[in-house]
Amino acid sequence: MAGSSARPVLVLNCGSSSVKFAVLDPKTGQRAVTGLAERVGSPGTEVTIRRGDETSTEQPQDGSYEGVLRSVLGSVDGLDGSGVAGVGHRVVHGGPDLTTSVVVDDEVLSAIRDVTDLAPLHIPANVAGIEAVRSVAPDLPQVAVFDTAFHHTLPPHAYRYAVPASWYDEHGARRYGFHGTSHRYVSACAAELLGRPLESLRLVTAHLGNGCSATAVRDGVSVDTTMGLTPLEGLVMGTRSGDVDPGLLGYVAERLDMDVRGVVDELNTRSGLLGLSGVSHDFRTVSEAAGDGSRSAALALEVFVYRLAKAVAALVVPLGRLDALVFTGGIGENSAELRRSVMTSLGHLGLAEDAAANADHGRETAGRVSVSGSTVALVVPTDEELVIARDTEALLRPAGTAG
Repeated sequence: MAGSSARPVLVLNCGSSSVKFAVLDPKTGQRAVTGLAERVGSPGTEVTIRRGDETSTEQPQDGSYEGVLRSVLGSVDGLDGSGVAGVGHRVVHGGPDLTTSVVVDDEVLSAIRDVTDLAPLHIPANVAGIEAVRSVAPDLPQVAVFDTAFHHTLPPHAYRYAVPASWYDEHGARRYGFHGTSHRYVSACAAELLGRPLESLRLVTAHLGNGCSATAVRDGVSVDTTMGLTPLEGLVMGTRSGDVDPGLLGYVAERLDMDVRGVVDELNTRSGLLGLSGVSHDFRTVSEAAGDGSRSAALALEVFVYRLAKAVAALVVPLGRLDALVFTGGIGENSAELRRSVMTSLGHLGLAEDAAANADHGRETAGRVSVSGSTVALVVPTDEELVIARDTEALLRPAGTAG
């Protein structure tokens, strides 16, 4: 990787049946290798690896996480004659104690396992990825980067629920927040685009994809966010309901003869855009259906926009003022219609669309999609992998070495 003295970092995002990976330069963000392993742990595991313009597909005999990671590490062995400096893992939940990126050792791994109950769909896969790298390359250092870490600065009045204190004291029931790596990255990018110190800005960052969350960033730190104990709370998402009356769980459980776990599963997997539209969880497909006359799809979009705009307005409360609204994620970066609707709903906060810039997704206007003189609205592409790579490189850098 010309132009950089940093050794590349392997970034892993291990899901319940997939592993997304990239080998990138932590200085420049240049990807030497990217790829995806699918159906991990099942017959027919397939690993797709892209190097530049070349794409190859492998079907490892061992479809476990260990087998997949052996295949992945084999593909990057000797990259530019140097190999990788280490492995950075996206870990969904750090609980109350893991509040910053950290080099993984036995104690850290045990602490990650201890928060499994807070993210039962994600933590086992995250742990499996760490253990697989240990088995395949035991001398390769690893770093855990937590989705929840950026939100550890929330004040108690923002993260506490109005529930019995023992629920918090004994079981950690509180708002943790997620998508922190993305919110952290785009807020710093927004400051660069605005030419102002991040420590002087009041921002709302909206990460909008299949999962959605919005965060109030005051003077560079998260002071409130829409997701909570789990990634189910907050905005309407692809298949997740976002906020509902807690009494809904008992109401539906009784009438459909389900237990609470079953109702929560429905709220996670069959709700959101999918549940409202009856068409799809994909924002693009729902938008197309609405354009073709589907009333349920149109309603799904209206609910999505309304709940988002209402959340953004609420997040201005801890900020005191709004310097910029930042759109990111697959929907936030690519849907001019969504951004237009949100800005229109928030005209009372001074937001006004620049139609031409918005249609161009802010490419020619340094990300800005609002008219001059209005409250700023920006489109900032997120890059969580780059944040993970940079945290990994910084933690593994020899003491006294310049960053």
